[in-house]
Amino acid sequence: MSQSDIFFDHKHIWHPYSSIVNPLPCYSVISAKGVYLKLKNGKNIIDGMSSWWSTIHGYNHPTLNRSLKKQIRKMSHVMFGGITHPSAILLCRKLIKLTPKKLDCVFLSDSGSIAIEVAIKMLIQYWEALGQERTQILTIRNGYHGDTFAAMSISDPDNSMHRIYNKFLPRNLFAEKPTSSFHKEWNSIDIQSFKKIVEKKSKKIAGVLLEPIVQGVGGMNFYHPTYLKEIKKICKNYSIPLVFDEIATGFGRTGKFFAFQHANVIPDILCLGKAMTGGTITLAATLTSRNIADTISTSKVRCFMHGPTYMGNPLACAAANANIKILEENTWKKQVINIEKELCQNLLPLIHHPRVVDVRVLGAIGVVECLHFVNMALIQKFFVKNGVWIRPFKKTIYIVPPYIISVECLKKLINVIKKSLDDDTLFDIKNI
Repeated sequence: MSQSDIFFDHKHIWHPYSSIVNPLPCYSVISAKGVYLKLKNGKNIIDGMSSWWSTIHGYNHPTLNRSLKKQIRKMSHVMFGGITHPSAILLCRKLIKLTPKKLDCVFLSDSGSIAIEVAIKMLIQYWEALGQERTQILTIRNGYHGDTFAAMSISDPDNSMHRIYNKFLPRNLFAEKPTSSFHKEWNSIDIQSFKKIVEKKSKKIAGVLLEPIVQGVGGMNFYHPTYLKEIKKICKNYSIPLVFDEIATGFGRTGKFFAFQHANVIPDILCLGKAMTGGTITLAATLTSRNIADTISTSKVRCFMHGPTYMGNPLACAAANANIKILEENTWKKQVINIEKELCQNLLPLIHHPRVVDVRVLGAIGVVECLHFVNMALIQKFFVKNGVWIRPFKKTIYIVPPYIISVECLKKLINVIKKSLDDDTLFDIKNI
């Protein structure tokens, strides 16, 4: 990659959550292998982000690569409208087998945000088929569900990155976020806000949609499993469908294959994405019950009104099948346990640092919540200089490393975080 390429990128290419006039610095990656990203200057840095939760087995995994090569010899893509193919059928068989028995109808799409859009459309069509106009979604504050419009409308209305669009978005319902943390005692007051909204608005609520156990970009909060159990009870009492957004947490990240398994509750609709293909190619899925699917399909419209061009993409389905095959070997469980053990041993003690408000660990997720906002450009440069790739946001420095990471590499990630906390220049000390 030449210097002119870098200049072109800086001048013309819009990167996520960045400015085209004064963009955040971008680091040129020319290849990746295992847990390492190789930069243009030849330096290898340890990826602590799994490319935003997705690359759980590391980069250039031979099994995943073989699946892509094998599939591309047959076909890289074919429309899913009126056509099916073996890779999609096999994937849907696997997804139905992996998820609760109740979830036996699968809609494939091409990104996590779209999986959420699909779930919301399912809810609206379901109630329309039953002759009821229910269009509001109930969720909890501090959530994040994606960047498309329906997904934004159920992300936190005040604190999310999407509040600039609030005047344009549908008005949904937000209960207070649970304050009982995963590892501490349950406080029944947590459910009161949610309960009151349902009691008052039950006839308007199309469904409840939330991230189970782990609230991601909304603050990396880990809440108590009892909260999910209470929500499930309320939804059942009022016959309101329950939707779980497992896009970030699915496929083992929290120590369970799905985060909702920590609470032993079953949703009516389940959204999956990110790690589904092992980080090789984009794919998502929305699974629902036979009752919801049949109700939609026997309505006046008589079909579900959604159909992405790349729905059921054969390459993506082949990669997902190979990824699930790796996970079925069950080495992920030991890998995640080892990561959690290391994080507990070496990351949790950072709670005593004067710049730290809280430290949280669950499965292969480690979070350091700081007192001040980070200076994104400076801290990113600091991390790269010290041989790691970590992308914080607001006051939060977090890592979600590939499951295959070694103890040595994980320790380096933690040590560099520790080192960053000691550098005053990396934080906006006026902004608390």
